[in-house]
Amino acid sequence: MFKFNEKIELQDKSNDLLTVGELLIDMISADYDDDFSCNSYHKFFGGSPSNIAMNVKKLGICSRVASAVGKDGLGKFLINHLHNAGIDTRGVQEVDYATSMVLVTKSKNTPVPIFYREADYRLKYTKELEEALLDSKILHFSCWAISKMPVRGTVEKMIAAAQKSHILVCFDPNYHPMLWERGENGIGYVKSIIRKVDIIKPSEDDAERLFGKDTHQNQVKKFLDLGAKLVIMTLGKDGAIVSNGKETMKLDTLATEVVDTTGAGDAFWSGFYTAMVKGLTLNEAILLGFSVSAYKLKYTGAVVDLPKLEEINEIYGLLEV
Repeated sequence: MFKFNEKIELQDKSNDLLTVGELLIDMISADYDDDFSCNSYHKFFGGSPSNIAMNVKKLGICSRVASAVGKDGLGKFLINHLHNAGIDTRGVQEVDYATSMVLVTKSKNTPVPIFYREADYRLKYTKELEEALLDSKILHFSCWAISKMPVRGTVEKMIAAAQKSHILVCFDPNYHPMLWERGENGIGYVKSIIRKVDIIKPSEDDAERLFGKDTHQNQVKKFLDLGAKLVIMTLGKDGAIVSNGKETMKLDTLATEVVDTTGAGDAFWSGFYTAMVKGLTLNEAILLGFSVSAYKLKYTGAVVDLPKLEEINEIYGLLEV
């Protein structure tokens, strides 16, 4: 059981975090707009797992990305961003399909995305990918990567290999029905995966899509009952509720200024992972996850120019680290 006042023990590997899943283009509206009448959009590096890899590198730990992009200008744009951030790109496979894209309406609430998918779900399980996994302390994936074959099979193999090698497995259950094939029971599949992971971080919206409306405490219990060892359910402006099945705590948000919510969850993961790798307790890692998320909310785009984790901690005055 993960105890709030203790560190999570990680394997001694050269890479800290391997994120697997989408590497794509975020086209974000220039204006706040809930009816898609805005005519101007700007191009950003995107894809939740890739955003996290970029963030943690800036915060002070090592990361790699496992994904697939097209052999096109947008694919080169994304790979160059990883190169410029000093991230090893050998896990990024270039395929004969167009680079995937998401159209996002900028919002102070939950953004409403429209998906255009081609290359991202073509990731294959290769010897090189397995080597990258076995040399990592943490494996991170989200619903996007398990929503479509063949990448779903790749992720399943990675989870099995991670479990065998005692690598921490973390899951963002950001289920969205539009990602799944028509007629497929995506909710059922997501629920079946939860028992295979160590840490899960649903948002309030994620939980409602998977289970329907209910109290926060009941939603958290449902994830625990499905086999998750630690549940961190983020509640937007209302903070988060965290439970290991024995203990439960409620935390307040640190955000005081909200410009764009895109990537706020990724920022939380990033601070949380960085703090864990740096040897802080679970409780401290959660607080630093909130501090990085609060910092990101002040800027537009999923990936912003983050300082080191220690500097963010000084800004919010949370811990003596």
